[in-house]
Amino acid sequence: MQLNLAATKTNLLRVKKTLALAHEGYDLLEDKRKILISELTTIMHVTQRLQRDVDLALREGYLLVDKAQVATGRKKMEELSLAIDTKVNLSISQRRIMGVDIPEIDLKITDNPPYYSMHEVSLYVDEVVLKFREILKLLAQLAEKKIALLRMAKEVQKTIRKVNALEKIYIPYYEEAVKFISDRLDEESRESFAMLKMIKENLKK
Repeated sequence: MQLNLAATKTNLLRVKKTLALAHEGYDLLEDKRKILISELTTIMHVTQRLQRDVDLALREGYLLVDKAQVATGRKKMEELSLAIDTKVNLSISQRRIMGVDIPEIDLKITDNPPYYSMHEVSLYVDEVVLKFREILKLLAQLAEKKIALLRMAKEVQKTIRKVNALEKIYIPYYEEAVKFISDRLDEESRESFAMLKMIKENLKK
């Protein structure tokens, strides 16, 4: 950034004030960056754990479906899937962390069992229903954390850009401006002093 400032005391005070604000802003943004990265790391670990839980639950769920189909029959399983009376309700609220809107997903599953006669089907069918109810809840938690992860990562990038701009552009510019104006004022002061001294000496002659 090019310096284009008049070397006046007013400008010096103004630039010093702006520099102080830039340092204060830098400190606040640096604190925010650290907190955001800490939150981001925590959410990342939780997301990875939930992803593993979902992957494992899906493998177990499909294995149970296979067992239920073998024990009950494919056609009967298709009939049962249509007979199941289950409703899934999602409500999404938001909470803020360091200015970032983080979703909170509340999943409620309501159903009206029994869907079938216990004498007609294998016990694996009950296990399938319970397992996929668990999977739905895990997926809601995973979706919540993945959205939070994306939003938090975006805010971290934004904050880092602001920190870098202050550190590498604005603060050096205003520091240079303070030095430039101070040096010019000192130079003018020395010149004025020398001029006054010379005038006094001339008056004595």
